[in-house]
Amino acid sequence: MKKLKTIDFAHIHTMYFVGIKGIAMAALAVWAKEKGMVVTGSDIDETFPSDIVLSKAGISVNSGFSADHISKIHKPDLVVFTGAHNGRENIEVVTAQNLGIDVLPHGIALGMAMAQKRQISVAGSHGKTTTSAMVAVVLSEAGYDPSYAVGCGEIRGLGQSGHFGQGDFFVGEADEYVTDPTHDQTPRFLWQKPEILVVTNIDYDHPDVYASVAAVQEAFVVLMGQQTGRRVTIVNADDPVSQPLLDHKGAGTVLTYGVSPLSMYRIVAVRFPAEKATFELTYMGKSVGTFVLNVPGHHNILNAAAAAIACHEAGVAWVEIQAGLSVFKGAKRRFEKIAEAHGISFYDDYAHHPKEIQATLGAARVWYPDRRIIAVFQPHTYSRTKKLLSDFGKSFTNADIAVLTDIYSSAREHDTLGINGLTLVDEVKKNHDHATYMPDALHVASFLTSTCKEGDIVIFMGAGDIYTWEKKVFKALQ
Repeated sequence: MKKLKTIDFAHIHTMYFVGIKGIAMAALAVWAKEKGMVVTGSDIDETFPSDIVLSKAGISVNSGFSADHISKIHKPDLVVFTGAHNGRENIEVVTAQNLGIDVLPHGIALGMAMAQKRQISVAGSHGKTTTSAMVAVVLSEAGYDPSYAVGCGEIRGLGQSGHFGQGDFFVGEADEYVTDPTHDQTPRFLWQKPEILVVTNIDYDHPDVYASVAAVQEAFVVLMGQQTGRRVTIVNADDPVSQPLLDHKGAGTVLTYGVSPLSMYRIVAVRFPAEKATFELTYMGKSVGTFVLNVPGHHNILNAAAAAIACHEAGVAWVEIQAGLSVFKGAKRRFEKIAEAHGISFYDDYAHHPKEIQATLGAARVWYPDRRIIAVFQPHTYSRTKKLLSDFGKSFTNADIAVLTDIYSSAREHDTLGINGLTLVDEVKKNHDHATYMPDALHVASFLTSTCKEGDIVIFMGAGDIYTWEKKVFKALQ
């Protein structure tokens, strides 16, 4: 890790975010605005899930990127940038550096913001957004008034994805992706030094920056080793890839959770009543309570158990944790119901990894066992699609119909690696009788118009721009 100048946010009065519509950027921008800073930023004109977040916070966004947005007249104290939009080479970042303004990539800025509080970091290849949102809701409902920055457009049951609180804790998503793809390969979460660390699972989600699963595991071990304060780590015992965290020498307190009999906190008595999920949590064989959730799926029960343990370690009573989790309605773009039309239910989900697709479709199948499920999936990045092609092919078993689109490329990618949407369709067809290729929004809209019938569940999934397609589909259905 590079030696950096420490930024004291107590002396920052104006912040500018380059690529402010990025979901994690928007959350930190809202935190800064609530802290009392003057916050502005810039981004492209496309629609983003964060548009409403920024609008509600009263944060203005410049259209496009220009040196004129940052000048001696408009000189912020700090510029934060994302890896997108040319990252450190973005004209606004370069201009700021030439003017002697401090610039930081988002991961470092978040770490420095969290440094003034007791840090609760929620890491994991899957589930960290929902779990960190759950922690934020429970702490807030219990009166702890935490600060938080969660990578979603909205936390249903709480509100904005970012908040500057008066309490002792800062809840932050801990992302294993690299700090600055072209300049700094340090995993983003290594700028955090948590007192309480949650690891939901470890998986191979970023083949563009990690050579192997072992490299990902090592990054999590390093994070675990730089904890401060009480040094509590909460690990999913059901995830075999997280085993190195259990074996880590010199760690503080390690607590495990899961359905495994070897878990210290064990999940039992799982039920899925109508559009609910319930479970009992035991500690060393003794019940600590039964929890009711408004979100589906076994994966969310695991997320809730992790969040509950983290909040208990922060000092929240079990009865307050039960109450807080019952308030949580989900995070935006996580199995979010977006519309009901002609008896057809439409959902939006961020799932972009094979295991996330399986979890989302499995949860939908449990909630709606007798309804037809149509999955519309937009693959995200050529590198992920190629590396995990076989796993993607097996991910749609709980969908009655799988609709696959063209691959949404990352701005960092310049090579298709010899694959496309049809490559994925061919792979899915090896395991699914009803898989079809519809390259874009208009083709998807036409297909759904001719295929959907009353009672269907349609789930849009992906980390690209698929969340913008719904309007075209709804218009076509009129």
